[in-house]
Amino acid sequence: MGKFVYLFHEGQGDMKELLGGKGANLAEMTNIGLPVPYGFTITTEACNAYYESGKAIPSVVEQQTIEALNRLEEKMEKKLGDPENPLLVSVRSGSVFSMPGMMDTILNLGMNDETVVGMAKLTNNPRFAYDSYRRFIQMFSNVVLEIDTYYFEQLLEETREQKGYSSDPELTAEDWKEVIVGYKEIVKKHTKKAFPQDPKEQLFLAINAVFNSWNNQRAIIYRRLNKIPDHLGTAVNIQSMVFGNMGNDSGTGVAFTRNPSTGESVLYGEYLINAQGEDVVAGIRTPQPIATLQEEMPEVYKQFTETCHQLEQHYQEMQDIEFTVERGKLFILQTRNGKRTAQAAIRIAVEMEQEGIIDKKTALLRVDPDQLNQLLHRRIDDSIAKEILAKGLPASPGAATGQVVFDADEAEQLASQGQKVILVRPETTPDDIHGIVTSQAIVTSRGGMTSHAAVVARGMGKACICGCEALKIDLKAKQFMVGETVVNYGEIITIDGSTGEIILGEVPMIDPELSDEFLQLLTWADEERQMNVRANADTPEDAKKSFEFGAEGIGLCRTEHMFMDSKRIPIVQEMILAENFNERKAALEQLLPMQQSDFEGIFEAMQGYPVTVRLLDPPLHEFLPNKEELLVEVTKLQILDPQSKELKEKEQLLKKVRQLDEHNPMLGLRGCRLGMMYPEIYEMQAKAIFYAAAKLVEKGMAVQPEIMIPLVGHVNELKEMRQLVIDAANHIQEETGQTVAYTIGTMIEIPRAVLTADEIAVEADFFSFGTNDLTQTTFGYSRDDAEGKFLQAYIENKVLPENPFAVLDQNGVGKLVETGVKLGRATKAKLKTGVCGEHGGEKSSVEFFYKTGLDYVSCSPYRVPLARLAAAQASIRFNKEEM
Repeated sequence: MGKFVYLFHEGQGDMKELLGGKGANLAEMTNIGLPVPYGFTITTEACNAYYESGKAIPSVVEQQTIEALNRLEEKMEKKLGDPENPLLVSVRSGSVFSMPGMMDTILNLGMNDETVVGMAKLTNNPRFAYDSYRRFIQMFSNVVLEIDTYYFEQLLEETREQKGYSSDPELTAEDWKEVIVGYKEIVKKHTKKAFPQDPKEQLFLAINAVFNSWNNQRAIIYRRLNKIPDHLGTAVNIQSMVFGNMGNDSGTGVAFTRNPSTGESVLYGEYLINAQGEDVVAGIRTPQPIATLQEEMPEVYKQFTETCHQLEQHYQEMQDIEFTVERGKLFILQTRNGKRTAQAAIRIAVEMEQEGIIDKKTALLRVDPDQLNQLLHRRIDDSIAKEILAKGLPASPGAATGQVVFDADEAEQLASQGQKVILVRPETTPDDIHGIVTSQAIVTSRGGMTSHAAVVARGMGKACICGCEALKIDLKAKQFMVGETVVNYGEIITIDGSTGEIILGEVPMIDPELSDEFLQLLTWADEERQMNVRANADTPEDAKKSFEFGAEGIGLCRTEHMFMDSKRIPIVQEMILAENFNERKAALEQLLPMQQSDFEGIFEAMQGYPVTVRLLDPPLHEFLPNKEELLVEVTKLQILDPQSKELKEKEQLLKKVRQLDEHNPMLGLRGCRLGMMYPEIYEMQAKAIFYAAAKLVEKGMAVQPEIMIPLVGHVNELKEMRQLVIDAANHIQEETGQTVAYTIGTMIEIPRAVLTADEIAVEADFFSFGTNDLTQTTFGYSRDDAEGKFLQAYIENKVLPENPFAVLDQNGVGKLVETGVKLGRATKAKLKTGVCGEHGGEKSSVEFFYKTGLDYVSCSPYRVPLARLAAAQASIRFNKEEM
């Protein structure tokens, strides 16, 4: 018989898999002597046993829970359900990984018609007792009996209006008794049963509900978003209650040991006097900043700051702490590693290293590479005059523009149609998660910096404003008012999550500036990482941006993107429509100086770092008009102007488009096949590269061109194209008198190229794995069709764990990369290998490429900092020598 229930002192901090993060932390805090209300944890294994038993609590779990409850009653010298001296408990979930707001909590369990009388006598505070009872009925009814909170809130609001009150603390004990009668009637109406009075029945119903909440919709969505496995289960924490609503010497709050928005090393948080925990988190009342607690309860504040320092030193991490003050005595209910913005994560990591709390390697591992993307996005241009409509609390930094929506479902629907939306609500609840995910930003009229909206937005890196009380929101009319100004559904607003400002209309944004801490962290990353990071850049502007972000070269310059300019497209079309070699050559001669100019700019921007130039890859039809649209134009002209010159030109163009039309262009005449059929195209591009390189060498500048032949499937293709490039290089060197060092390699993106990599390596100086096309050819998926038609359903139904075009399929495509590297280096031991697909900027893929032995990864310019950090983390986690 296994052990399914642990008293807090029996557990410890490293038992998260078993006790959940919350249970492990409660055990740890108990054992280091902090003032934690006593209790016990039912393990994640019990949750899994519950599901294995067909959603029934196994008898062994029930028995151990009763035994633990008896021990708790002895320790507290109170009994659950005792009318004279009742024990009240909270029931909270606690998964292995923190899932804020995703799971359900029940407070004041053990209250009934008898114990409420006992509580009133014991505390000499009937108002407190009946307030606690009504809170318990409301929570229990929502979480366990699944009755919408709306019905209870509606009744409470009606009561306040009838009595002429503006807030809950004005209600007397007699008022709360009336509310309780109404609440019980709501329960009876919806469940056809009376509200349960037996505290043990309440307890086991609550445990059931917490286990069930592991698989509620918002928990499932949160797990999917945060890649948390479904099999882990949740623990249940049963803890003796302490009360923050026993009068003006009591209170409750949430605090962070450092500012979770900026990372500044100051105590940051909020509290409410005479309130319970859910009042702070739910945002029903707007709380006070934690600093003012120093004036109201100086001794409690002093003890609390010392406890915060102790916890941060103990966990060596910024902590998110829930606390309650009961009649002047401080209790710590919970601590966990605090969610933070990217900006804060970096500052905290760097400053903790400088304070000697952690070392450099730990600091690097503390920052999630994905978070760096948040810092590389735009912010509002302060030099532009703007009409500030209202100001709330700056809950999560960043700026966003979008249409106003008032409902999470509408937000999701409009976002799926490509609309940018801002979700505006009185407050958000965990049920709004799908709307928050799909919105550009969130605004609430109630709640504070630790409300649900604030915590979730910060975790996602979304801009958020909370507690903007100037907003009068009318959900039915789908509008909000600020004074005389009315903003309707669908109108555009801009929000600044760093200042809390809401602005009418769209406001210009500017590029971000990187903090000293950001640059310091990346400097440390560069010291640690053993794999180079390059960028995918097709223009001199992109190359400059890549260099600024720390790219050590260009891993992919797609020359076809140079043709897309409006001035060049007509010449490209002339080249494609040419009836003979001479016509084609004439068009190519016009394109050569244009490409040469681009290459000069790119080589110059990279200041001597290598630049991998991929020769023309896509099929030629991509440079021509759409066949269907062209057909419509030709048909119209045949009817309206059958003798026109324009008709003849369009008919000729349509004829060529039809000739180039392919059933599956991705596998057709493209890449090196195009070079084989029209060698003059690749010859022009090679000459442009070498003319550009020669010009820079003449100026005394270093250049490292790497010419990459795309879509090679057979060594003979590379052999022929390699000779073409060598001939072009020799020709230009003779003409200019400048010697340019260069290499020639191939992009590995066809399974056959992988399987014959040992043969292909004979003709290659380097391999660059094009994992986008390699994923398409390995899976047999057309990316555009797959993502548009079935891939999302595959991911939701867990046919695939991730989108393989975003996160490398390590078991399939990854094995091909490993095979290609192994076979290529069997032929050439020092063969340079890299990756230039989008996976080069995805953290788990970067780690895989490091372990596979690639020399570099390449990604889009804005993902270069992410890749630098991910490569450093891979080096720390998997030391090459150990591997």
